[in-house]
Amino acid sequence: MEEIEIWVEKYRPKTLDEVVGQDEIIGRLKGYVKQKNIPHLLFSGPPGTGKTATAIALARDLFGDAWRDNFIELNASDERGIDVVRHKIKEFARTAPIGGAAFKIIFLDEADALTADAQAALRRTMEMFSKNCRFILSCNYLSRIIEPIQSRCAIFKFRPVPKEAMKKRILMICQREGVKISEKGLETLLYIANGDFRRAINALQGAAAMGEVIDEESIYQITATARPEEIGKLIEVALKGDFMKARELLDKLMVNYGMSGEDVINQLFREIIAAQIDERLKVLLIDKLGEIDFRLTEGANERIQLEAYLAYLSTLKK
Repeated sequence: MEEIEIWVEKYRPKTLDEVVGQDEIIGRLKGYVKQKNIPHLLFSGPPGTGKTATAIALARDLFGDAWRDNFIELNASDERGIDVVRHKIKEFARTAPIGGAAFKIIFLDEADALTADAQAALRRTMEMFSKNCRFILSCNYLSRIIEPIQSRCAIFKFRPVPKEAMKKRILMICQREGVKISEKGLETLLYIANGDFRRAINALQGAAAMGEVIDEESIYQITATARPEEIGKLIEVALKGDFMKARELLDKLMVNYGMSGEDVINQLFREIIAAQIDERLKVLLIDKLGEIDFRLTEGANERIQLEAYLAYLSTLKK
């Protein structure tokens, strides 16, 4: 029976040469591979930009076939307490490298989820076992990593994957999987991904199961995302002062697409930035949107907050 894989895992880079859209970072890491030595590393950047894939590809390039014996991956969001640092990490760090390797690698994914106490304990552990162990930490928010750890690491800041690099890789996947994608469908996929490669590939696989040709409609359906023009119309109607009509459009978006309040806010933000409106008005809209976003984060009712935002937009005409 043929092995069935999720496309995200199937097309995960095996070497540093296969990592897409982070050329500057890969160039620096290849220098470490050439020296057969690395310092402690800290990868930061948005989700889906290749941090985990790069860490694993780096281990493969350094250790070859023995990479699994000298590499351990821990997800700090699952195991975030001080006991993990004291026991699990120390136990792995104490043992000698295998297969003639000079050191082992401990990869801490989502390290910004570690508690302050765990990070403080990790700081000392990184020093104690630096002779035979290197740490690679990855995080979405660099500010949540304490300064003493940042100062012990070489910091690599990952950027959202450029559209051209993503487009080239997606077309390659489509060719290998025998999937047809329209030009509009590809543009829509790049818009929705917004630099997140993982999201793009997952959406591509989901849309491929819906029909023979992937078009923009299938992409919007599988990702529960509204069309940019629909969000633009919502803003336009609200700014004209027609609150009830804007409320109907919001209702349609949330029911038809199954969008959450956070999804609506993220798309509103992107469309306000792109809209051809007065810059002072943009400032007002984004300032108020930031306030609504904060309220939702704190647990407010999303429907009430979104309608309050539309009500605010409707009053601006006066």
